[in-house]
Amino acid sequence: MTTFRAWLDRVLRVLCVVLFAALVLLVVWQVFTRLVLNDPSAWSEEAARYTFVWVSLIGVAIAIGEKADVVMDFLVEKLPVALQRVADILAYLSVFAFVGYVMIYGGIKQSAMAWTQTNPLLPFTQGQLYLALPIAGVLIAFYLVLHISHALSPAYKGREGFHEDLEAATA
Repeated sequence: MTTFRAWLDRVLRVLCVVLFAALVLLVVWQVFTRLVLNDPSAWSEEAARYTFVWVSLIGVAIAIGEKADVVMDFLVEKLPVALQRVADILAYLSVFAFVGYVMIYGGIKQSAMAWTQTNPLLPFTQGQLYLALPIAGVLIAFYLVLHISHALSPAYKGREGFHEDLEAATA
């Protein structure tokens, strides 16, 4: 499983970098056509919007996979390890329920409803563009399952917490 996870992490990072580079190029093209050519490109604005959505959702999946998402764990760190485990599992299950219902189930329904709706500016249907939601949901759910399995394992040692290096901060 660790080999697959390492491969998936690499693929998602590369995909995120490629999408972000495409986003920058699309925005530069939009600005160039608007300000220099005085003839704004309509398709590049639409493409930039959907590229931004895709890069954002894949970035969220990467952040959750690395446990780099926003977390307020000041109180959880004060609990004994057994209660930290319970708090972590409850938090992961709550996020999992949201991801499962809103992102995966709702995203699939939304994509299916819009699958044949053509986009007037891009060579994709709206349903294809909306696939970002269920795909990101599946990726997030995968990482959450890994986090839950780690929290249930004997290797779980609780939260380490962030401890600022005062020497490095004053250097």
